[in-house]
Amino acid sequence: MTDELLFHHGTTMVRRLRLAPGEAMSWHRDPFHRVAVVLSGDVLLIEYRDGGESQRIQITPGEVEWEEPSARVHRAVNIGRQAYEQVTVFLLDRPDAEAQPTEE
Repeated sequence: MTDELLFHHGTTMVRRLRLAPGEAMSWHRDPFHRVAVVLSGDVLLIEYRDGGESQRIQITPGEVEWEEPSARVHRAVNIGRQAYEQVTVFLLDRPDAEAQPTEE
């Protein structure tokens, strides 16, 4: 997994995430609104730490999504055959906020 900080000014942060096939993000929460732009990939699995049913998500490069905050601990797993890449704009509540706190 590669998670690269591209820009951070005040309460706006932009990061690029890359997941090779079979790779997973760390368990985390999403406490802030964000806009995600998918650059590549074909399918992700969203797993929930609380044991809830996983969600299989078909990916279309170029799609843009508004994502709501969530306190539910989860992670994305690239179960597709292509590398997954997205750029995310986080709308933080303060400049020093952690965009996606990990829950290992």
